[in-house]
Amino acid sequence: MQIREEVALILQGFPRYSENEFGFSAISCRAAKQCRAGGGSAMLPPVFHRAAVNGMSQTDIDRDQLKRLAADRAVAEIRDGMVVGLGSGTTAAFAVAALARRVSTGLRVTCIATSEKTANLARQLSLPLTDFQRHRTIDLTIDGADEVERGTLSLVKGLGGALLREKIVAVASRRLIIIVDETKIAERLGDPVLLPVEVIPFGHEALIPRLEKIGLAPRLRMEGGRPFVTDGGHYILDCRCGEISDAEALEQRLAQMVGVVESGLFIKLAATVIIGRPQGIEMMQAR
Repeated sequence: MQIREEVALILQGFPRYSENEFGFSAISCRAAKQCRAGGGSAMLPPVFHRAAVNGMSQTDIDRDQLKRLAADRAVAEIRDGMVVGLGSGTTAAFAVAALARRVSTGLRVTCIATSEKTANLARQLSLPLTDFQRHRTIDLTIDGADEVERGTLSLVKGLGGALLREKIVAVASRRLIIIVDETKIAERLGDPVLLPVEVIPFGHEALIPRLEKIGLAPRLRMEGGRPFVTDGGHYILDCRCGEISDAEALEQRLAQMVGVVESGLFIKLAATVIIGRPQGIEMMQAR
């Protein structure tokens, strides 16, 4: 496969971004290997000099640069021989690309992905994948978040649709690092960010009035005119919830509802949050 074709495959899952935005001028995870194996030089595709594809504002571009800074800092925490959890979504993809660059220079890791999309990206970047049958515990997971509560480091995740696998990986991890830009930090979780709730398709309609009874306003997530289906074969109800005064209690209440698979509330799981700010990197630690 030609390197440019490889890049095109990687970017299929993240159409908003260009090669340069993910750092794929260094993509040459595989190109570098080809170069070393052949004893010569590999011709790399020309790097796009625009920061992003059409349709992205300068604000989008700047924000993604901050995410990339945070991702680079998080990946610096990975040590040789670690089992690494790979998060999902565009923010986590920056970390996957940064890890691939380190692996191309000799770092040895094995990875467990939180979604099929991330697994595909990892394969294209020649990152070795493993599973829970071989490794029951993950040393370090790097993931993004839709919202982070200052102080507690409680999270809302799942707007990308991978919340169940993300939580399984987070719970199995010795350490969870979350990478975000400053717009994701809030004093309280909730409004205007929606709370995703993953549910069994059968009877999901009956869950709606029960969710409404506890103050949520759920709406079935759609994609292409049909219900969005997660990697686990479930549906997602995106819930408007206002400000969440007690996220831990709400998580427990949702977990007790028959038909609910998992919620997007991640409580007492994040050890560190790395925030990309224009002034530099800020790190928040769990209390």
